[in-house]
Amino acid sequence: MALIYDILNLIMIKKLKISLGLCAVALILQGCAVTYGFKSGSIDYTKTKSISITDFPNNADLVNPTLSQTFVEALKDKYTRSTRLQLLSRGGDMHLEGEIVGYQISSMAISADSYASQTKLTLTINVRFTNNKKPEDDFETRYSAFQMFNSDRMLNDVEPELVKTMVDEIVDKIFNDSVAKW
Repeated sequence: MALIYDILNLIMIKKLKISLGLCAVALILQGCAVTYGFKSGSIDYTKTKSISITDFPNNADLVNPTLSQTFVEALKDKYTRSTRLQLLSRGGDMHLEGEIVGYQISSMAISADSYASQTKLTLTINVRFTNNKKPEDDFETRYSAFQMFNSDRMLNDVEPELVKTMVDEIVDKIFNDSVAKW
């Protein structure tokens, strides 16, 4: 009987030690918290209250007739959804302008029968950012993005999807460079 009592006592002591250890870990973890959040970057909303985004004319050799509007609307959506900045047509505390300077199609991978098996669509946009409250943040940069597609498909069939992907990528880069600062 004493042996059973000793075994039960050892089991209870081990359970108690494990419980105390888990409580200690829980208390330590409760004191340490990792938080991640996007607070619209480096914008000081006490000074910067608005952004203006002008049209980006399409000056590329190959013209997609809806590209300029698609790009500008995506840019406006990004800033209105991700910041508290008021969107103005002109005269904002921050200002974005530029032009579409490249929209190119090029053959990439050559198959065994000497025909292109992959085609690359590249979009290049020149952007000028002005921060009237913090002029040291001003910049002018060219942003490019590309998408590949199989050459057995017509550009018209894949273009809307490819353009959306490239526009989203460039908009994210512009946003990060202008206000997120990462």
